[in-house]
Amino acid sequence: MSKTENTHIKLVQHENEFSHLRQTLNFRRIWVVFVLITSGFAIVPVVFFALIDYNVTKYSVEHEAVLRTSRLASNTWRSVSFFLNQRKSALVFTTLENSFTDLTDPEKLSRILKNLQKGFGDFTDIGVINDKGVQVAYEGPHDLKGKDYSGQEWFHNVLAEGIYISDVFLGFRDLPHLAIAIKHHLPDGSFYVLRATLEHQLNSMLSQEENADGRDIFLINTKGFLQTPSRYFGSVLDKISIPVPEFAAHTNAMEVRLSQADVLIVAYAHIPETRFILMAAQPKNMLMAPWRKSRKDLTLYLSISITFILIWIVIAVSYMVKRLKISDQKRLGYLHMLEYSNKLATIGRLAAGIAHEINNPLAIINEKAGLVKDLFTFKPEYKSDPKLIQIVDAITDSVARCSRITRRLLSFARHMDVSIQSINLKEVIREVLSFMEKEAEYRSIIVDIQVPDDIPEFDTDRGKLQQILLNIVNNAFAALSDGGRLELKAEILNNDSVRIICSDNGCGIPESDIDHIFEPFYSTKAKTGAGTGLGLSITYGLVKELGGEIDVSSKVNQGTSFAITLPLKFEGDTKAHPNLKKEGKPDESVAG
Repeated sequence: MSKTENTHIKLVQHENEFSHLRQTLNFRRIWVVFVLITSGFAIVPVVFFALIDYNVTKYSVEHEAVLRTSRLASNTWRSVSFFLNQRKSALVFTTLENSFTDLTDPEKLSRILKNLQKGFGDFTDIGVINDKGVQVAYEGPHDLKGKDYSGQEWFHNVLAEGIYISDVFLGFRDLPHLAIAIKHHLPDGSFYVLRATLEHQLNSMLSQEENADGRDIFLINTKGFLQTPSRYFGSVLDKISIPVPEFAAHTNAMEVRLSQADVLIVAYAHIPETRFILMAAQPKNMLMAPWRKSRKDLTLYLSISITFILIWIVIAVSYMVKRLKISDQKRLGYLHMLEYSNKLATIGRLAAGIAHEINNPLAIINEKAGLVKDLFTFKPEYKSDPKLIQIVDAITDSVARCSRITRRLLSFARHMDVSIQSINLKEVIREVLSFMEKEAEYRSIIVDIQVPDDIPEFDTDRGKLQQILLNIVNNAFAALSDGGRLELKAEILNNDSVRIICSDNGCGIPESDIDHIFEPFYSTKAKTGAGTGLGLSITYGLVKELGGEIDVSSKVNQGTSFAITLPLKFEGDTKAHPNLKKEGKPDESVAG
């Protein structure tokens, strides 16, 4: 395998090495993934704690609603119990202050009833019942003296318990009444029962505890019949539609569902020494109104918080992805620069191999042409023929010209590797322009080189400077029309730097594009498929690597001028480049 074929294989290998690195990232997908992940980490804890607060607040409000209803039931229970205890105590006091004889005296019994009515206002009648169950004395609106109660349930209850408070009953006037009976023992071992009927004032008393906010306070007996009217369960003596609560020593509460939407919180308490159960009901919706308000506020604040979080996440992720995209573009730019440099170095080695292989037959041709010329001079018939001598001289001139071309290729290829050496600026410019001289001659482009002889040699990377100048000149030739003019001049600045100015009178660069020409992949020629947008970007990077600056000025249809400023003393970090080496002036010997 020849050296040229081996170099071509390396060029193909470089193409394969960089092909997978040139792939760009899917930034839209990255943006979506970042937004989703960041939103998840940011919003999930907020929603989690909001749900905890939601449930804790709901539980607290529900608990407070139960407590409020229970307190209402307890307070009303005390009022009802106090009401009944007052009447019961009044009857007990009557039995203690009056003898059986006094109580059976109609006048005294009538006076006692009037005193009770004055003191309490709700006593309707009063009667004395002997131990046989017969009412022996009675004062009231009805004629009940002599009535036998021995067979009635309440009489047996009072005998067993000593006190009896009846359920509500309608009575003769079809009005709700309540009876209280007290058993009193006599000194001789017998007893009698003092029984009084009260007008039902419990309804008015319970109504005072209610108001228009949906409260319902009522009494039921142990069989579930209403003793007072109820807002939700009916009138007096109606049976309620819910189960009768079991006996409990303390106030309890439960939920009662009237319909799909109507739910009541019902608290109940049993009244001692009676068959009454006091119940207080309140609509759950009314009690939960503060929680619904706080739920709306929580939802509003949560929505606002999530909105701000999402806006911030979108802004932050967009900024980060934008920076990532810029970094990726720079990465691609550097990869293309590296690929370009490797290609150029490989092409240089390929050119060097070709030039080296061409030099050998050129040397043979030159040697043989010289031998033929010598033979012509020895033979008079050839020596006197000037045409033959001219043909041989033309051969040797062509060989010399080919030698100069291969020498330039070898010189150019020699400097493809990264190296710092002392260079002569005029020689480098002429060396670069030598590759363009045929195109310039063909297109009648005038190339004017103005490099003063007093510009000293300076240290820089010869290969990179050649690439810089070659890219600039190539761009200038692309912008020039036939018969155009290219001017290359150099000058010393402040004795520490040199400025190279490349000016042409071509088509120029629009003002809207001039700020972007050094960006990777930005090209005004890309629309026609004539450019990749990497030439000036690579040139800009190479100038920076040499510690220099590059500026451009242009006017449309008037021309463009590139100014490259390089330090006379290279101050780059040679340790950062393992392939970087310091070289002297290259050998200019040429085969032939």
